[in-house]
Amino acid sequence: MPAKLMKGAIMTSPLPLIVEPAELEAMLHQDNLLILDLGKADTYQQAHVPGAISVSPADIQLGIKPAPGKLPTKEQLSILFSRLGLKADTHVVVYDDDGGPWAGRMIWVLDSIGHKHYSFLNGGIHSWLAEQLPVEAQANSPIASDYEVSDIDTSVSISKDDLLAAVTFKESSYQIWDARSYKEYTGEKAVSARGGHLPSAQSYEFSRALDADRNMRLRDLGEIKAELNELGINGEQTIVSHCQTHRRSGLSYVICKALGWHMQAYDGSWSEWGNDPSTPIVEGESAN
Repeated sequence: MPAKLMKGAIMTSPLPLIVEPAELEAMLHQDNLLILDLGKADTYQQAHVPGAISVSPADIQLGIKPAPGKLPTKEQLSILFSRLGLKADTHVVVYDDDGGPWAGRMIWVLDSIGHKHYSFLNGGIHSWLAEQLPVEAQANSPIASDYEVSDIDTSVSISKDDLLAAVTFKESSYQIWDARSYKEYTGEKAVSARGGHLPSAQSYEFSRALDADRNMRLRDLGEIKAELNELGINGEQTIVSHCQTHRRSGLSYVICKALGWHMQAYDGSWSEWGNDPSTPIVEGESAN
């Protein structure tokens, strides 16, 4: 029988949301562990966590302009996770080679299909290598399953129309976290047809949360929380985060989960908003 999305199902997880390399290394023998490497293919070919399966980031994006970062269809996700061998009781560990944005996006994808057993490897392959833990170079092939995504949990995402309504009527139920660079936020650098930011959005570039001196691990969550609080992002309302294509804001998603904040990803992101001439934008430093 296909594995089905079971809303409200509670399953115990062998690992925490944010897992350290040594913790994962101690659990590599677990049969129900699925380790996904979302880093670059050439990095994977050189060294990866034992048992890890390489997943192209393109597989977790719809790939259709002007908003290529939107969630793939149920059918596409069913094919992907069947190929990866996902089952209802599988605990998924995700990492990449860039500090975690693609891995964080995968956490959001898993939430979207209702699979709640997952962990984020802190620092990804950089921290794993720094601790001189065992690695593999040969590619791993998963044992396929028959995983069926029967529903999408839309509570972890927000559409352009709903976000537009929120900023138009200045709803106080959302706090908007722009994870792009500050130059993108101000409009000095425009990747879409228009540059700037959403009304009321606050700028906190995703890379600020990473500690290069600790092999791309997340910085102390208390410090990150304090910095976000100074911007008015405090979790008292739903956090909406975006970047250009919902890659960088994948890390925002994990951080909000780790802080216990409810977040909705705007997967259309600036590639959708900035290319739509009807959406309101703000240029410069002001967030209003």
